[in-house]
Amino acid sequence: MDVSNDIKVTSLEIKMEEPYPFPWSKKAFFNVFPESFLQVPAKIKPIPQSILDQKYDLIVLGYQVWYLSPSIPTNSFLNLPEVKQLFSNTPVVTVIGCRNMWAMTHQKVKKLLQACNAQLVGNIALVDRHINHISVITIVQWMFSGKKERYLKIFPKPGVSAEDIKGASKFGKTVANHLQNDNLQSLNEALLEQKSASISSFLVFADKRANILFGKWANFIQSKGEPGGRKRNFWLKMFKFYLLIAIWVIMPIVFILFLLGYVPFYGAIKKSKQRIYQLN
Repeated sequence: MDVSNDIKVTSLEIKMEEPYPFPWSKKAFFNVFPESFLQVPAKIKPIPQSILDQKYDLIVLGYQVWYLSPSIPTNSFLNLPEVKQLFSNTPVVTVIGCRNMWAMTHQKVKKLLQACNAQLVGNIALVDRHINHISVITIVQWMFSGKKERYLKIFPKPGVSAEDIKGASKFGKTVANHLQNDNLQSLNEALLEQKSASISSFLVFADKRANILFGKWANFIQSKGEPGGRKRNFWLKMFKFYLLIAIWVIMPIVFILFLLGYVPFYGAIKKSKQRIYQLN
């Protein structure tokens, strides 16, 4: 596909040997939690040799956040030896699509790219801008129904807004300009000036703490046997109840604690947020 006289784009869709459903069933959605969070690769369909034989000037990696980690398709893809070779010494721009928490997932993807010897040169994060509890309701409805519409005709449409999707073309123009001018070293700074990856200090704070708790749950559930087993299914149900409590009860308490510690820990909070925007 020709974008301009100087840029040609090759697209690749990551396809799993056992595809994940959409819309999701509740059982399938919760069943992927341990492996998603712990970044356990699954089998993907072979990548065409015509893709692997090319050397690219820039790779744009689009991915989703699943349970505060890169999606299983993304993680599985980046762990393939042939993909590591493909990404080696190649500039990469990441494009994230998620509800609102992407900070710690981005740190995990940075490590995966480093293992590929890739050169991260920019990041774009497209998120649901509605308040946390509203977006929880609308995203869940979308995932389980497959319909991106106003739930009960009261709530806003779920996910990234049509306006933000349309407006993302400005990032593409910036990427193309820096690529054509052989100036990818300053791309991330230019993207950040366009607010390509804005995130609140509170979401970074909450993401870090949620990762600790999710880690305990994921390791415990995975220790209960293979997917589909009775013990594992029981504890996945317990995790589902925990998740509801975490979102509707614990999250507001964490927000209060964050506010109480904001002034005395302002310096540390600012540094923590700045690290998210860095390329390494």
